[in-house]
Amino acid sequence: MARFVFITGGVVSSLGKGLTSAALGALLQARGFTVRLRKLDPYLNVDPGTMSPFEHGEVFVTDDGAETDLDLGHYERFTGVAARATDSVSSGRIYSNVLEKERRGDYLGKTIQVIPHVTNEIKDWISIGEDEVDFMLCEIGGTVGDIEGLPFFEAIRQFSQERPRGDCILMHLTLLPFLAASGELKTKPTQHSVKELRSIGLQPDILVCRSEHEIPEKERGKIALFCNVRPDSVIPAYDLKSIYEAPMAYHKVGLDQAVLDAFNISPAPKPNLDRWIDVEDRLHHAEGEVRVAIVGKYTQLEDAYKSIAEALTHGGMANRVKVKSEWIDAEIFEREDPAPYLEGFHAILVPGGFGERGTEGKIRAAQFAREHKVPYLGICLGMQMAVIEAARNVGGLKDAGSEEFDHEAGAKRFTPVVYHLKEWVQGNQTVSRKVGDDKGGTMRLGAYDATLAEGSRVAEIYGNLAIDERHRHRYEVDIKYRKNLEEQGMCFSGMSPDGRLPEIVEWKDHPWFIGVQFHPELKSKPFSPHPLFADFVRAAKDMSRLV
Repeated sequence: MARFVFITGGVVSSLGKGLTSAALGALLQARGFTVRLRKLDPYLNVDPGTMSPFEHGEVFVTDDGAETDLDLGHYERFTGVAARATDSVSSGRIYSNVLEKERRGDYLGKTIQVIPHVTNEIKDWISIGEDEVDFMLCEIGGTVGDIEGLPFFEAIRQFSQERPRGDCILMHLTLLPFLAASGELKTKPTQHSVKELRSIGLQPDILVCRSEHEIPEKERGKIALFCNVRPDSVIPAYDLKSIYEAPMAYHKVGLDQAVLDAFNISPAPKPNLDRWIDVEDRLHHAEGEVRVAIVGKYTQLEDAYKSIAEALTHGGMANRVKVKSEWIDAEIFEREDPAPYLEGFHAILVPGGFGERGTEGKIRAAQFAREHKVPYLGICLGMQMAVIEAARNVGGLKDAGSEEFDHEAGAKRFTPVVYHLKEWVQGNQTVSRKVGDDKGGTMRLGAYDATLAEGSRVAEIYGNLAIDERHRHRYEVDIKYRKNLEEQGMCFSGMSPDGRLPEIVEWKDHPWFIGVQFHPELKSKPFSPHPLFADFVRAAKDMSRLV
């Protein structure tokens, strides 16, 4: 059975619980253990799928079609373990499950209460798959003291008491603020955060303390004394230049050893950190720089494109170059000529998104890349915009557009080169959707197979004619325009196995122009860059030598 590490946060939000959890998972793997990471979020949305990227950042998608918190992306990038739908749950999902059971009569007429019914549901979720791994790392979202987090804290308290002694530990992240006026690191917020935890029956075994300044031994001893933890279990967490330095940084300050000591695992297996030594080497010994323009609509919040930014970094590591990503608001190109903004970039990437805002600017970015022979990668909506651009400016269909924009406006304005996907095959079943269906969880979600055309650029990049990639969309390029566009030089180089859904398009007479309906960024890792991103950065590197 698995040992459980519960990771909580205090003082302020955004301390990096997800990154710390992912780094710890990587370190336990380096010592030969198997791990799974899980995120429990207190918000009442059933999942983040219907939330604006400005609210919650990127929505990560698993192979089995769950829309999850972006921290699951960190988990996958650091451990290589594919996340599942059972690795992410919110209060909304928990309460929804409890209410469904109540309606079915599963509780036999009992009064439904937070304790025991909601907490039991949380505990059941925590224990899913516990017999498959050595360590289960469960991160609790939010901050200690938030009212919506209380059922989760109570659930892990109960869970720890019900397990055999020594099967569960609690790791708590806090902040040590520095007061410049007095030149002091203050430990009192951490003390109060731990006091809050202890008031609800939880005692941390390990404290991870974020700080912009070095934490003196005296202060670590003070924290240990007042928070009732061992001095070697007070772990400093300093700011890093790159998130991929985290595993080595945490190893140097003893995080993995503190966790194994808390579980009384002795002697502890020695770690093999070669993978992370190589990652750091590639990160810090780049042999050049490429500039990539990301033309999107959520550019004010970098977390909205978190996986894309990381996948570009991985592509740079594969080519030993530094990728300098610059975010450009697509709406600017609806008012101004894109040329002054895009000249000087070595590649252009247009990511996914929803709604009409900014799409005309994305179309103009695709046109610039096609006409000026600049490497272009269009992802999801970015592929659809490239097809609309081709239909308008090469295929002679001047009013080409997407049904999505007509549905949003409530008026027919375009010839729909991109249409609402009403039916597709998932495994052995046909899935049907209507325009008026609920938004949540109704897209084409998760991993689907695709067949690549022999001799195509993508077949060469993947080194295979059969691939599977993760999807998240409800609109699709209409296959009936394929013949017209292929006559103009746009190749439909990837199709669904039944030949009905276009997955990849590319221009034959272009150095590197590829649009994909799926999200390749979701499967990229620093030690295993996604082939499309690795080759995209290679093309940008070649372009940098020409300009």
